[in-house]
Amino acid sequence: MASQGLQQVQKQAQTLVLAPQLRQSLKILQAPTLELRNAILEELQSNPTLEELSGEGVSLEQEAQDQNGAESSSDESDGEMSLSDEDFSILSKMNEDFREYYAQESANSHYTSEDAERRQHFFDSLVSETSLQEHLLCQADLVDLTKFEREAMDYLVGSLDDRGFLTSSLSDLALLANLPLRDMQHAAELLKGFDPPGIGSADLKDCLLTQLRLLGRGGSLASRIVRDHYDLLLRRRIPEIARKAAASVPDVQGALEEIAALDPAPGRRFSEDNNRVIVPDVRVEKDGDVWNVVLNNDYIPRLRISSTYKDIIARGMASAKDREYLREKIRSGKFLINSIEQRQQTIERITREILKYQGEFFDHGVSKLRPLTMNQIAQEVGVHETTVSRAIANKFIETPHGVFEFKFFFTPGYTSSNGQSLSNKSVKDRIAQIIESENPAKPLSDQDIVKILAEEDVKIARRTVAKYREELGILPTNLRRRYD
Repeated sequence: MASQGLQQVQKQAQTLVLAPQLRQSLKILQAPTLELRNAILEELQSNPTLEELSGEGVSLEQEAQDQNGAESSSDESDGEMSLSDEDFSILSKMNEDFREYYAQESANSHYTSEDAERRQHFFDSLVSETSLQEHLLCQADLVDLTKFEREAMDYLVGSLDDRGFLTSSLSDLALLANLPLRDMQHAAELLKGFDPPGIGSADLKDCLLTQLRLLGRGGSLASRIVRDHYDLLLRRRIPEIARKAAASVPDVQGALEEIAALDPAPGRRFSEDNNRVIVPDVRVEKDGDVWNVVLNNDYIPRLRISSTYKDIIARGMASAKDREYLREKIRSGKFLINSIEQRQQTIERITREILKYQGEFFDHGVSKLRPLTMNQIAQEVGVHETTVSRAIANKFIETPHGVFEFKFFFTPGYTSSNGQSLSNKSVKDRIAQIIESENPAKPLSDQDIVKILAEEDVKIARRTVAKYREELGILPTNLRRRYD
């Protein structure tokens, strides 16, 4: 019987490992404009051989010559990286001069206590968004509450969800807070009277009823519909609501419009603003009859290898450690510059190919968007499909019809009977147009939309129409029907 135990075995294997520079190149290719700018600024701080061009008075040809000069001078011999004692003494003297200058400036500034107070007042004056909890607790300070009621109020405010609802029962909250149920109930009733209206409600139905009551509409038809016919309201069964509420259809429609004006989530207005700042990476504009592709370089610093370091490197002798350090920084700087240039060229080439495939979109809009895959663009550009995927990730293109994500232009589609290709976004846009022009009293069914599209040589299944309608956020037929 073979013995069992741990053994060490040595073997050779081939694996694919991404070099650090290749990782950096892929990161630069995939980064949006603002993230790329931050990465470049970080590299400028850590690499002394890099410097940013002002963008004025420097031509691209001269910049290329400077880069070639730096490359040739850095590869001539082992001695060109040396830093002589004279060079170090010059740098040391420059450092002392800067220290003396800043020390003198600090001495002449006469920073007084009044300046300190003004500075503190400036920081204290910075405005931040008021949270829902702060807004409610400020109102609670104006109400006469006992100690336990105030503790209950604080606990209730902290238990609200993003919509401003109390999803837990008051008995459970009182048990968790170790407070009397009576005080918790009193605090909850007071909370419902706070701003915004409907705050502290148990659910959407309670929220709507609370808002109607605060508006003085507690006995209105709208309140009766929410209180007694809530299930029919959700399904928008207007004739049934009118029959059970003993009201006319126009009156019910007016009540539903009143309900629609209420806020279904009063706490959302205090939620954090998560809107992103979108900076288009490229712009497509028409000049006469010609479409032009313009890269957005406004946020990308222009870099070059510092001429100061080139002069110091070419002068004299330095230790092997200093020579290797400067060589590594120059190589890193050159690779970063080349990676940025390659990124911009790749984005420009992809944009030109998109413009070639989607020319009708740029002329007429979404209705003329054609099916397109990344593999098609990759073959034309001469790169791998994954490179195209990385290049368009989180990037935007500005067109005459608005700003779109690059991936917006890559979509499957359909071929009509006459051989014309349509993307699914074009079909969605057409479905939205058909529903928008329908008769509200007799809305079109999904099958009716299928027939209309078939007449336009676009043949899709009814379930596909239903899927696209749901993705567009359009209600089904029975919920779109309006009664006169």
